[in-house]
Amino acid sequence: MSTEPMQQPARVLISGASFAGMTTAIWLRRLGYEVTIVEQAPGLRRGGTPVDLRRDAMEIFDRLGILSAVRAKALPPRTTVIAHLDGTPVVSAAPDPSDESIVVDQYEIHRFDDVEVHRDDLLDILHAEIEGAVEIVFGDSITTLTETDNGIRAAFRSGADREFAMVLGCDGNHSTVRRLWFGPESDYSHFLHHYTSVTVVPDMFIEPWTSRIQNAPGRTLLLNSYAGTTDVVFLFRSEDEIAYDHHDLEAQKQIIRNAFNDAGKPFSDVLEQALSADNFYFDKLSQNRLPAWSAGRVALVGDAAYCPSPAAGMGGSVAILGATALYDAFVTADGDMAAAFAEYERSFRPTAERIQSETEEFGLPMIAPDTEEEIAARNAQLLAM
Repeated sequence: MSTEPMQQPARVLISGASFAGMTTAIWLRRLGYEVTIVEQAPGLRRGGTPVDLRRDAMEIFDRLGILSAVRAKALPPRTTVIAHLDGTPVVSAAPDPSDESIVVDQYEIHRFDDVEVHRDDLLDILHAEIEGAVEIVFGDSITTLTETDNGIRAAFRSGADREFAMVLGCDGNHSTVRRLWFGPESDYSHFLHHYTSVTVVPDMFIEPWTSRIQNAPGRTLLLNSYAGTTDVVFLFRSEDEIAYDHHDLEAQKQIIRNAFNDAGKPFSDVLEQALSADNFYFDKLSQNRLPAWSAGRVALVGDAAYCPSPAAGMGGSVAILGATALYDAFVTADGDMAAAFAEYERSFRPTAERIQSETEEFGLPMIAPDTEEEIAARNAQLLAM
C-alpha cells in the first residue's frame, strides 16, 4: 500500500464531530485537505458537564485564533472542597483572583490560565471555525472500511460509499473506526475498576461555583455547582466488569441504585433526584491503550486512541492536544502520510501515556480512595500540603 505524499486537496474522512474531530478538521483544512466529518448523532452532541481547559490547550486556541472566543465563555473559578461524609471540610481551596488580567464575574483570568467552559460553548466555537468549509454529515456512521489502491473506501449506514485518502477516528472511547480497523474494544480497553454516572440537576445542593468530594470506602460523591445547576457524579469500585445493555438506561440506573442504596448520607440526599434526570450518563472508567495509533491510511485521535478516563479531568484538553500533535506532525513530514503518522505517535505518545499513568496512580486515588485507610492517607496528604 502506498502512503507517498499526495497532491492536495486530498479527501479526508473524520469520524466524530467531537472536540478531537472538529479540531482535527480545522488543522487539516489549513493543510489544504478537503474534509468530511461523519457524526452518528443527528446534530452536535450537546449537554454534559463543562470542560476543563489547561494552559496547553489555551495556547493551542491562541494558535487557532479562537483564544478570545474561548476566554469570553470562561466560567468563574470554583472552590474545591474535600469533605467528610457529614459535610465538614477536610480541606478547601478557593480561587485566587490576584495577579490576573481579564474579569469573569468578580474574578480575573490570565491570558493562558486554566479555565472551565460549558461544553456546548466550546462545541459552538469549534463548529463556527469549520462551518461552510467542512462537509458535516449528521445522522450517519461508517459500517465498513476497505483498503484500495489509492486510499480507503468507506461504506456508510445510509448506503453511501465513498473513497478517501485517509480516515481519522475521532469518535471517542467506544470508537467505530477503532473497532473496524484495529479490532474489538476489549483488545485495548484497560479497566480502572470503577464505574461512574453523571447527571446535571437543576438544583443547588452546595454553594454556587464549588466542587465538593465526599468518600466512603469504595463509593464517592462529587458535586460540581454552577449558577443554577449541579453536576452529580457517583463513582463506585468494582473488582470485575459488569455486564449490562449499553442502550438500557434503566438498567444502568439500577446498577447505581444497587451500589448506593445502603450508603446513607450524603449519597441518599441526591440519589433519586440525580437518577430521575433526563441526561443520565453511565460508563466504566477505562483507558484505551493501543500498541499503535495508526495502520496504513487510518489513524486515531483523542479518546479513541488514548482515553485517560474522566478521572483525568482533562479529556477535552487531551483531544485538542492530540489533534494539534497530528497537525504538527504533518507539517514536520511535509505532508507524507506515513511519516506524519509515525511522527504523531513519536511526539505525542509520551504525553498521552504520562497523563494516563498520572490518572491511574494519582488522579483516581485522590478523587476516589477505596478504603478507610486510603481515605485517611489522602486526607493527611492534603492537610500536609
